[in-house]
Amino acid sequence: MFTVSVRNHMMVAHSLPDPYFGPAQALHGATYVVDVALRSRTLNRHGVVLDIGVASSALAQIVADLTYRNLDDHPAFRGVVSTTEVLARHVAEAMLVALNHADADLGHTLSEIEVRLREHPDAWAGYTLTVEPSADR
Repeated sequence: MFTVSVRNHMMVAHSLPDPYFGPAQALHGATYVVDVALRSRTLNRHGVVLDIGVASSALAQIVADLTYRNLDDHPAFRGVVSTTEVLARHVAEAMLVALNHADADLGHTLSEIEVRLREHPDAWAGYTLTVEPSADR
């Protein structure tokens, strides 16, 4: 499997309104390093998974929509507890949409999008989106 990875970072505010989360139930800030790995079993006609610049730009747009925002007020997280895992899934799904719009050559090659959100060098959570082949990609 071939992999292209890009990285960005974001600072958000949110609360985790469930007694399970103890003091994190209150509004607090979180700073994440956002790592995205894009995997493919094959390379495109240019000999790459996709252009790193396209991937970086897509991630920058997604991060810009979340940075300095209170996720409790963000439409994507209404009625959802915005845990790090949930946020990682949101980034993965948004990457798929952004890449499908940005890279006509992506075609049927992309197999997985893995997102890791690092809150600390020793702690992170993530989500892996398996990309199903589709006639419209």
